[in-house]
Amino acid sequence: MSETASAYLGHATRTPVIACHECDLLQRESAVPTEGALRCCRCRATLYRRHANSLDRTLAYALAACVLWIVSNAFPIVGLSVNGDVVETTMFGAVRVLYRDGMWPLSALIFITTMLMPACQALGLVWLLLPLRLGRTPYRADAVFRSLRVAQEWGMTEVLILGLLVALVKLAHIAAVVTGPALWSFGALMLLLAAAASAFDARDLWSRLQGVPDAGPAFDSDTPFAGETAAACGLCVCHDCGLLTRAAPAQARDEGDYANVHAAVHVPAHAAHCPRCGAHLHLRKPDSLARTWACLIAAVILYIPANVLPVMDTSSLFGAQKDTIMSGVVYLWTSGSWPLAVLVFIASIAVPMLKILAIGFLATSANLRSTWQPDQRARIYRLVELVGRWSMLDIYVIAVLTALVQFNALATVRAGPAAIAFGAVVVLTMFAAMSFDPRLIWDARKTE
Repeated sequence: MSETASAYLGHATRTPVIACHECDLLQRESAVPTEGALRCCRCRATLYRRHANSLDRTLAYALAACVLWIVSNAFPIVGLSVNGDVVETTMFGAVRVLYRDGMWPLSALIFITTMLMPACQALGLVWLLLPLRLGRTPYRADAVFRSLRVAQEWGMTEVLILGLLVALVKLAHIAAVVTGPALWSFGALMLLLAAAASAFDARDLWSRLQGVPDAGPAFDSDTPFAGETAAACGLCVCHDCGLLTRAAPAQARDEGDYANVHAAVHVPAHAAHCPRCGAHLHLRKPDSLARTWACLIAAVILYIPANVLPVMDTSSLFGAQKDTIMSGVVYLWTSGSWPLAVLVFIASIAVPMLKILAIGFLATSANLRSTWQPDQRARIYRLVELVGRWSMLDIYVIAVLTALVQFNALATVRAGPAAIAFGAVVVLTMFAAMSFDPRLIWDARKTE
């Protein structure tokens, strides 16, 4: 169930106001029922959700996820049985094999996205919520909260599970596959982390912490806003915790009058940091378009070797074979696994190209200050953010195959140079999407 946020000319006495993190529209808060959501009345972005027993449920999920993370990384994920001998690997074993083969950038990427970030996500939630459950204040809650946001963006257990399923299909044509306990625990870990992220209510967390602001500024019911957006009123919205704060005079000088704001939390002129979580505050992301174009151009350049060079080298008694991403899709199709072939084609070939085109379109339209269909462009931006991580699918498949198929003279699999290029494309397109400020889509409307 969801509700549309009330328009910014509502009628309430000292009503708290919030700003949309995607279009910067300043609007009054309204009551949200349990399990409901408040959405921006202009771009339809979700402003916040309200959950019943949010923090207790999240803590339970996070504690269980900590246990499953240990199981997932201590036991084998999958193994191959050849002539009575079983070759097994853990996730850390796959990382170690890649590092040994000189593929340390790929090794580091897999370690960060499948081991480090999921651990940081589960431990970060426990760090924040367990002291609150015991009636205490968590130490450095601001820094842990910011780290938690990064961990949620870069943890990719759901993509890993899909990659493992594709790897199992390929391994079944080599030898008998033996599934390990970590395969099932990784699946459960994925569900628990998703449930924890869904149940976590940051607004409830900050309302329970003492000594930090738990709400933004309030407006008198008969006081109109000085501008349509938060920036026009000299206000900054924190992209980490969502707190609306007054900008420093140097920041807001050219953004409009904000004299009508009452009870705003001030940002000191010498330090533009959120007074609640400590994140850097900006009316707009600094050099947003320049950084977006830099990452995007680098991704376009690397996209060519990622699809032309071999992504995997296979050596056996019958000779050597070099596979590209497309040849891997063809192999899955001809072996009868056409659903997985379609999935790998979409995730590894179509999605990266569509991401590059979509981000390029958004950046170009923002550069030209286009007013064409801002709501549609906002939906494109959300879609790019949603599908960005799924391109990592092929990287995880390569990691598992490289770790398991090590039979020396019989057969060996090694990651090819295209694997590093492809991993870089995925990371660069994610950085490009993160660098792009979606509020630029709506800023051009001020010149109409």
